[in-house]
Amino acid sequence: MARNERERFSREPKDDLIRKTVAVNRVAKTVKGGRNMRFSALVVIGDGKGRVGAGMGKAAEVPEAIEKANKAATKAMFSVSMSGTTIPHATTGIYGRGKVIMLPAVPGTGVIAGGAVRAVLEVSGIPDIRTKSIGSSNPINCVKATIAGLKSLRTAEDVAKVRGKSVEEILG
Repeated sequence: MARNERERFSREPKDDLIRKTVAVNRVAKTVKGGRNMRFSALVVIGDGKGRVGAGMGKAAEVPEAIEKANKAATKAMFSVSMSGTTIPHATTGIYGRGKVIMLPAVPGTGVIAGGAVRAVLEVSGIPDIRTKSIGSSNPINCVKATIAGLKSLRTAEDVAKVRGKSVEEILG
């Protein structure tokens, strides 16, 4: 097989996106003949420069579920507002009973987060942030709460443009 054919049929994507599989669950559906086993995968994807997305996929085999989740996460990517190396202001993301509080941090702090929240923040490319997860520790709820919080971030420039004022007027 020629080299270019091997490249054409390789399953590795040719983009510079960072992919992290957060959780893989085995789910069962009881039917007349017994239980149908399937797998559910949660994947976060980002470019490390401020774009991030999360997706779920379900299939009979784990690799297929991860592939579907990758595709869903790529479609759901969005840009995160950043202020230097951190977020512009404190925010809270809520999804179901999961709640994630995100606070700006000084340069050099690093990513202070646990589990599923850390995966989202690392692929998004935010180097300095403090977080606290309250309520549900379910990875799906944590990831979706973190995504909701990141979507709610706005810089002073964004707010000034919406209000039709200058940045100095907004900041005081």
